[in-house]
Amino acid sequence: MTTARPDPSTLIIDLRAQELRFRDPLERLLPNPVRAVSLDRIEAGEHGLNADLGPLLIVCDHGPRSSLAAQYLRADGLDARAYPGGLSALKRALQTPAP
Repeated sequence: MTTARPDPSTLIIDLRAQELRFRDPLERLLPNPVRAVSLDRIEAGEHGLNADLGPLLIVCDHGPRSSLAAQYLRADGLDARAYPGGLSALKRALQTPAP
């Protein structure tokens, strides 16, 4: 996936710590539905996500944790992708005019 604007129907999984989510909520940046899920819960298979939710876009601070989470979720049979570069890359993409 390139660093572009996510499709508005894609569910965003926010891996960031609670204090970071409160300080800089993704809901202010995107029209997408957002769900907070920890990497620990994803690793343990206790994420409560299912294929009926459609595609998932995983976002963390810088990218590596979201890549790992996406691998676990794909192993669970979900359509999950990490946003490369994390939140800072997403913010840059949102500042770029849409084609």
